[in-house]
Amino acid sequence: MNSNEKKMAFIIKVKELIEPVVLRLETIDSKISQGKVLRPQYYRNEDLKKMFGLSNNTIIKYRQTGILPYTKLGDIFLYDSGKIDKILSSNES
Repeated sequence: MNSNEKKMAFIIKVKELIEPVVLRLETIDSKISQGKVLRPQYYRNEDLKKMFGLSNNTIIKYRQTGILPYTKLGDIFLYDSGKIDKILSSNES
Protein backbone atom coordinates (compact mmCIF):
# COMPACT_ATOMS: atom_id res chain seq x y z
CA MET A 1 0.00 0.00 0.00
CA ASN A 2 1.59 3.31 -1.03
CA SER A 3 1.26 6.56 0.92
CA ASN A 4 -1.66 7.86 -1.18
CA GLU A 5 -3.61 4.68 -0.58
CA LYS A 6 -2.88 4.91 3.15
CA LYS A 7 -4.11 8.52 3.20
CA MET A 8 -7.29 7.58 1.35
CA ALA A 9 -7.92 4.64 3.69
CA PHE A 10 -7.44 6.94 6.68
CA ILE A 11 -9.82 9.56 5.25
CA ILE A 12 -12.45 6.92 4.53
CA LYS A 13 -12.14 5.52 8.06
CA VAL A 14 -12.47 8.98 9.63
CA LYS A 15 -15.47 9.74 7.43
CA GLU A 16 -17.13 6.50 8.52
CA LEU A 17 -16.58 7.39 12.17
CA ILE A 18 -17.81 10.98 11.84
CA GLU A 19 -20.86 10.37 9.65
CA PRO A 20 -23.14 8.94 12.40
CA VAL A 21 -22.22 11.83 14.70
CA VAL A 22 -23.06 14.40 12.02
CA LEU A 23 -26.40 12.70 11.32
CA ARG A 24 -27.23 12.69 15.02
CA LEU A 25 -26.35 16.38 15.36
CA GLU A 26 -28.55 17.21 12.38
CA THR A 27 -31.43 15.33 14.02
CA ILE A 28 -30.91 17.18 17.29
CA ASP A 29 -30.70 20.51 15.48
CA SER A 30 -33.93 19.88 13.57
CA LYS A 31 -35.75 18.94 16.79
CA ILE A 32 -34.50 22.05 18.56
CA SER A 33 -35.45 24.41 15.77
CA GLN A 34 -38.88 22.86 15.06
CA GLY A 35 -41.54 25.44 15.68
CA LYS A 36 -39.02 28.11 16.57
CA VAL A 37 -38.10 31.08 14.47
CA LEU A 38 -34.39 31.57 14.85
CA ARG A 39 -33.35 35.19 14.99
CA PRO A 40 -30.15 36.94 15.89
CA GLN A 41 -29.59 38.32 19.35
CA TYR A 42 -28.65 41.67 17.85
CA TYR A 43 -29.70 43.51 14.72
CA ARG A 44 -27.54 45.86 12.68
CA ASN A 45 -28.61 48.93 10.72
CA GLU A 46 -29.04 46.90 7.54
CA ASP A 47 -31.33 44.46 9.35
CA LEU A 48 -33.58 47.28 10.60
CA LYS A 49 -33.74 48.79 7.13
CA LYS A 50 -34.76 45.47 5.55
CA MET A 51 -37.18 44.37 8.27
CA PHE A 52 -38.94 47.65 8.96
CA GLY A 53 -38.21 49.77 5.90
CA LEU A 54 -36.38 52.40 7.95
CA SER A 55 -33.99 54.85 6.36
CA ASN A 56 -30.53 55.67 7.70
CA ASN A 57 -31.78 59.09 8.83
CA THR A 58 -34.72 57.57 10.70
CA ILE A 59 -32.48 55.07 12.49
CA ILE A 60 -30.11 57.89 13.50
CA LYS A 61 -33.02 60.04 14.71
CA TYR A 62 -34.47 57.15 16.74
CA ARG A 63 -31.06 56.51 18.34
CA GLN A 64 -30.54 60.19 19.18
CA THR A 65 -34.01 60.61 20.69
CA GLY A 66 -33.74 57.42 22.73
CA ILE A 67 -36.53 55.61 20.90
CA LEU A 68 -34.11 52.97 19.70
CA PRO A 69 -31.75 51.57 22.38
CA TYR A 70 -28.40 50.50 21.03
CA THR A 71 -24.92 49.28 21.84
CA LYS A 72 -21.95 50.57 19.91
CA LEU A 73 -19.07 48.25 19.11
CA GLY A 74 -16.39 50.27 17.35
CA ASP A 75 -18.20 51.87 14.43
CA ILE A 76 -21.01 49.30 14.43
CA PHE A 77 -24.37 49.98 16.05
CA LEU A 78 -26.09 46.89 17.50
CA TYR A 79 -29.74 46.72 18.52
CA ASP A 80 -30.85 44.07 21.01
CA SER A 81 -33.61 42.05 19.33
CA GLY A 82 -35.33 41.46 22.68
CA LYS A 83 -35.57 45.20 23.30
CA ILE A 84 -36.88 45.75 19.77
CA ASP A 85 -39.59 43.13 20.47
CA LYS A 86 -40.55 44.94 23.70
CA ILE A 87 -40.78 48.27 21.88
CA LEU A 88 -42.99 46.73 19.20
CA SER A 89 -45.21 45.05 21.82
CA SER A 90 -45.62 48.23 23.84
CA ASN A 91 -46.69 50.15 20.71
CA GLU A 92 -49.39 47.67 19.68
CA SER A 93 -52.82 49.18 19.39
